[in-house]
Amino acid sequence: MNRRTKIIATIGPSCADETTMKAMVEAGMDVARLNLSHGAIDDHLERLGQLRKVAEVVGRPIGVLADLPGPKVRLGSLESPLALAVNDEIDLVPGDGMSVAGRFTVGYESLLADIHVGDKLAIGDGSIVLQVIEHNNDSLRVQVLFGGNVQGRPGLHIPSDRLRLATPTDVDLKYLDAMIEADVDMVALSFVRSAHDVRRAGVEPAPRGPLIVAKIETRAAVENLDGIISESGAIMVARGDLGTECSIQDLPHLQKSIISRCIALGRPAITATQMLESMITAPSPTRAEASDVANAVFDGTSAVMLSAETAIGQDPAHVVATMASIAHRADQEFNYNRWGKDLQREHLTERQSGDSDVTDVMTMATWQAAREIGAVAICCISRSGFTVRAIARFRPQAPILGFSPEDRTVRQLTMSWGATPIKIDRIDDNDITALKVLEIAKANGHIRTGDIVAVLGGSSATVGATDTLRMVRCP
Repeated sequence: MNRRTKIIATIGPSCADETTMKAMVEAGMDVARLNLSHGAIDDHLERLGQLRKVAEVVGRPIGVLADLPGPKVRLGSLESPLALAVNDEIDLVPGDGMSVAGRFTVGYESLLADIHVGDKLAIGDGSIVLQVIEHNNDSLRVQVLFGGNVQGRPGLHIPSDRLRLATPTDVDLKYLDAMIEADVDMVALSFVRSAHDVRRAGVEPAPRGPLIVAKIETRAAVENLDGIISESGAIMVARGDLGTECSIQDLPHLQKSIISRCIALGRPAITATQMLESMITAPSPTRAEASDVANAVFDGTSAVMLSAETAIGQDPAHVVATMASIAHRADQEFNYNRWGKDLQREHLTERQSGDSDVTDVMTMATWQAAREIGAVAICCISRSGFTVRAIARFRPQAPILGFSPEDRTVRQLTMSWGATPIKIDRIDDNDITALKVLEIAKANGHIRTGDIVAVLGGSSATVGATDTLRMVRCP
């Protein structure tokens, strides 16, 4: 069994050359993430070009996800790493200057108006926690509750219900335009709080535009989850800031429920933050990290994401290979039949309307037929990728082969669970296209003569409902 759960890896200083990128792809990277919170936009555009070259060399599609900064509040730069100990006191001052020991600048002009005595703030991934103990005319006095090391220009988490900055920001929209012009595949929106935030991105529907990934990292996003999912192409469970907004004991349960709901509605779900954090410097993960990755797979996540592990880690390709090994082993233990039955019983009992209703019925029928007849593969023919994502939510045992004439759709499908994206020249009528995809699948070694294969698609060459299913024996 090939690995079904996809791997997203962040490109950074440790892997900014094509040789390392190629090694990461060969180790199992399906999607490359460009974190636009760090570095100049021109550098990220250059890396996007490098990734396109690497994909051409290795001969398979590699999706590129541009992660927009969002309304991220950051501390002023520190010249050197600084250790913060419990009970240390620091002054926070709004501004853009350098931060020094005992006095940190904060790039948020409303800091003094929005933050009050007793509020808790977090630095970076949330491991360092500060509490406001005094409010002065020009600064906030904070005390360190949980210490650690700070360096560079780390983020300062401010409770989302206090944050006045809109999502996406003006900078986000500027970066978004540049990335769309460069033909990026997916774009992640940070600190989404409602469906309106997603709509403000104003992109064309995929595949004409990039697939929008809404990052769930605020309490408001959890409360407005269904609306956000309906406006998005995928969801990311960003556990760092979400764990700061919500109680830590609730986080594992939120992760499970968000993933379940997202997949039920036919969108890929990404699990992110600190998955193999120790491998930034260590040659192997902790036992807890390995279990975390496996449990994310058992939760049904479509993709697991590496951040600092590959961006600044000592051996990015080795980290990807380790993630791939853990995810592959967990895929083998995944309960495919139970997942599909639970999805059918718990989430697909309410009828939808229009094309979604037809696709629900057809993908459910495909999953059932493929399971009962023992189909070797499910061939999905889709211009937008909608059909592939719809069948993937059932987590079928048979591999999913996603055929599309759209280059961007093919690259977007690199993030869809269990899908092997394959480019075709065009979509003709049903008979011609069905024969064509069988020939391609056979030539690429996915199926053999005599195999029973499900072929799923639409009755026309335009984007629309998935309304045609064939169970055929490969000639």
